[in-house]
Amino acid sequence: MIVDVTGLVNPVSAVPAGEVVTVVTAAGVAVAFVGAGLAAVRVRPRNRVGPLMIAVGLLWLLARFAPLPATAGGVRTALAGMWAAVLAHVVVAFPTGRLTTRLPRAVVGTAYLSTAGVAVLGTTGLVPDAVVRGAAMTGAVLSGLAVMGLQVSRWRSSTVTRRRSLDPVFSAAVVATALFVALKPVMIAGVAVQGLTPVMQVALAAVPLAYVGGLLRRRIDRGGVAELVVHLRGVSQPAGVQRALARVLHDPTLRVGYWTPESSRYVDVDGRVVSPPDGGDRVATRVDHDGAPLALLVHDPALLDDPELVEATCAAAALALSNERLTAELRARLRQLAESRGQVLRAAETERRRLERDLHDGVQQRLLSIPMTLALAESRLATHPGQARALVGEAKTTTLAVLDELRALAQGVHPPVLTERGLRGAVRELAALAPVPLRLSFEIPAPLPVEVETTAYYVVAEAVANITKHAGAREARVRVEHRGGRLLVEISDDGRGGADPARGSGLRGLAGRVEATGGTLRTHSPAGAGTLVQAVLPCE
Repeated sequence: MIVDVTGLVNPVSAVPAGEVVTVVTAAGVAVAFVGAGLAAVRVRPRNRVGPLMIAVGLLWLLARFAPLPATAGGVRTALAGMWAAVLAHVVVAFPTGRLTTRLPRAVVGTAYLSTAGVAVLGTTGLVPDAVVRGAAMTGAVLSGLAVMGLQVSRWRSSTVTRRRSLDPVFSAAVVATALFVALKPVMIAGVAVQGLTPVMQVALAAVPLAYVGGLLRRRIDRGGVAELVVHLRGVSQPAGVQRALARVLHDPTLRVGYWTPESSRYVDVDGRVVSPPDGGDRVATRVDHDGAPLALLVHDPALLDDPELVEATCAAAALALSNERLTAELRARLRQLAESRGQVLRAAETERRRLERDLHDGVQQRLLSIPMTLALAESRLATHPGQARALVGEAKTTTLAVLDELRALAQGVHPPVLTERGLRGAVRELAALAPVPLRLSFEIPAPLPVEVETTAYYVVAEAVANITKHAGAREARVRVEHRGGRLLVEISDDGRGGADPARGSGLRGLAGRVEATGGTLRTHSPAGAGTLVQAVLPCE
């Protein structure tokens, strides 16, 4: 806003005894702004609000108490506009002191341009002081209304957490601006409002005082971190840590995700996945413990204005977060296991129906045709031995075809090559038949459980099939290693990458099969950098 206080009070040398209150409150405005600015610079040196407030206080002093001659009314008007334009900058750019979007920049830029125009008119002496004062007053009222409208709109679109930091300064600024906008038309009309001048100046001084109050409240909030440590000792309910953190950080929408190393993702206390936000009205702060990921706080961006509070809160809650992470990890495993079992049951039912259809439509029909063919051959054996031999040959061919179909069906249930050669031999056979060269590495010192061996084989088979169909790779590598009671199966290639398990039923179904055994399946496939499929299967 652009404020012109010229005419509200006279220079200090001409102050009558009855205007002492006005002079004292005017001096108080300067002290409040300069003091609040110095405190801001000390507490938050990287924030621009402090220097801007100091500038407001100094310009106010110059405009209010500068010993200018009576003929320099235009200069005094220009000085008044300067501090008012900087104050508009403070209010609009609060709390960071930065103008990040176009509309605030336009409002503040217009205030500065208006002030510059008035300064030029007032210092040249070519325009009467009355005209300068009228232009300054008109610009001040319009700028004040723009600032007030912008702040009201900003407050209405803010979150609860953001409003908590905006409310003190916002309320004081709106009151001061409203008083000024109401007084200016009265002053232009020539009505005496001398008694209201101290009221407006007190409202103006309330802006920096409200800012100092906000700084003190931040100190109080950080002091509440010590109470958080005591409170978390007695927390035993699920999501208790999340509620405690939300209360200390004053963000009711805060959500906590706990890092699960096996699945390399964050989950909440109920085991549901918590993904880092891509942007918008939520941000994420990662909490580490001993150099390893511990938790993820998804919270309001307003908390970024006070990183020290967030950091202190996370440090105080690290132990409680670590304890609750174990609960979250267990629940995530239970949820994952339930989902995997459901997928396996659905896959088993689908496979059962497929086998039933294949047996009915294929094997059963061929088996029925064999006795019919043999009966026909028997009837013609005596009269047409040549035809009988042909029919017997046809029955033989059909029998062999049925055997091939049965073998294929059996391989779909459990690959015979696993029974005959074990996992090492089965993977070697896959490599021998694969069109893409495979480099194999095995470290399997002990016999593996049947279900682990079968799952590992299907992981390799599905990955090799995807490499053949989609990767465009020149070479691939398969590593099977048994260590620490777990079987590690890795398949990597140098292809085009970009594989997404969510878009392919093969990898998605494979993940369900792996998770049903208590294992985990990870796919890392950056575009243009190949694909890595890694399965970890428990062997105990």
